[in-house]
Order: sequence, then structure tokens, then C-alpha cells
Amino acid sequence: MRGSLGEKIGEGAFADVHAWAPGQAVKLFKAGVPQRVSWWEARMTRAVFAAGGPAPEVLGEVTLEGRFGIVLPRLDGPTLLQHYRSGAITFEQAGAILATLHLAVHNTPPPPDVLLLRDHMEGSLRLNGGVLPKHIATGILALIERLSPGDGLCHVDLHPGNVIMTAQGPRLIDWSGVVRAPAALDLASAHVLLSEIAPELVDNPERPRAVNAAVQSEYARLAGISPAALAAEMEPYLPIVRVSLLLAGAVPGLREQLIQRIEAALRPED
Repeated sequence: MRGSLGEKIGEGAFADVHAWAPGQAVKLFKAGVPQRVSWWEARMTRAVFAAGGPAPEVLGEVTLEGRFGIVLPRLDGPTLLQHYRSGAITFEQAGAILATLHLAVHNTPPPPDVLLLRDHMEGSLRLNGGVLPKHIATGILALIERLSPGDGLCHVDLHPGNVIMTAQGPRLIDWSGVVRAPAALDLASAHVLLSEIAPELVDNPERPRAVNAAVQSEYARLAGISPAALAAEMEPYLPIVRVSLLLAGAVPGLREQLIQRIEAALRPED
């Protein structure tokens, strides 16, 4: 695809984002990222965009010096995280933006290419078999079987750092972890990321917790359910989210804490 690698305009754990052509950017995956991971993200982003979901259009794919890249529309603006940290918006406004994006995802018909939650988890456990104790791997698959998750669309990584505040409105990026599951999985993911993970990594832990409270409250209002009912729906999906974070290699410093919470949730009630 025509274009040339320009200035770096963004960076994540697995990829750098560079200017490419006028109005375009390329998400260039870092050396060492398995090609199946980058290809899968391109495929999922295309599928959700084609289904009318809030994913960016994939304009092309390139390989530069052995690194795979996805060409996307250039999204100029701060992340939602930067936006509320600067004081440009309140925590309540940030939560409302996230809740609205969640609802847009959940109202999108799930493309057939997107994996069911159980298939996704089974594949992740197979590829990362040594990361978790066997009893947790067995227990989490049994939990998913008992829940018999529904067939909705979930982003599973919808947090303030993955929302770009453009002049045209908020835009949601990073669609590599998308699965077919109930909306409760996405809200459980937001809860764990904002109320358990982020508070351990920032100087003011109350900021992400305040955003999470606003997300849950506004989503419940938009969906027409009570906050208590939403919390009850989310509860059984919390250990699934924590397992996914461990399999992804996220926050290694919190590994033991996450494992303790997973084991507590999987423990049979007396």
C-alpha cells in the first residue's frame, strides 16, 4: 500500500503508531509480537467495522522490515485518559463516554468470525498453558460452561487509554481481544481494569475508581436496569477477566493478588 513511515505519533505495549499517508496512520507491531496476533487484530477490526460497530476502517496491511502493520485512518487527539487527567472533563463525563461506547459495541451484531468466549479462552489457555496453575485453568473453563454465555459482542479492553478524543468525537481502538459474550463481560472488564489494576499503577487511586463508578451507573441507566442488577450480572465474569489479564502477561506485579481473587471466586460455596 502506498505511503511512507513518518513520525511516531503513539506507542502501546505491542505496537508503535506512525504517520503514513495524508489522513492515515500505520499501527506497526513490535518485533517479537507473534504474527498471528497482529493478523488477528486486523481481521477482527475489519469484521467489526463491516458489521457497523465502532471500529476504525482497515485501509490496508503492510510489512516493513519484517514488522506487520495495519493502515488505519489517522485519529488526532488526546486519549480519554489524558483528557480527564488534565481536568478537561470530569470523571462523570469520562464514565458517560465509556458507557456510551460500551453500548455501541453491545448493540452491534457479532460477526461470525469473532470467537465465542469459551473458544477464545480455550485457545488462550492452550497457547499459554504454563502461565496458570492447572486447577485455575480447569475451573475457569468449567465456570464458562456453567454460565453458558450469550452471543453478544464484547471489546473486552474498553478503558480510557483505548479511546481517542477526536474533533469528530470519541473513537475506540485496539480490537484484538474482541469476543462473543454477554455485555456483563465487558462491564466486568472495565470494573477490574479501573478499580483493581489502575489504582495500583497511578498516584491517585481514587481517579480510576471514580471513573468506574460513573461507567457502571451510566451504563445501567442507558440499559434500563438497576445498578444492583448490573453488578450481579457482572460478578461471575470477574474471575474470567482476571484470568485473561494473566494470560496476556499484563501487570506481572499483581499476579499473586489476581490469582488469590480468582481462586476465591472459583471456590465452591459451603
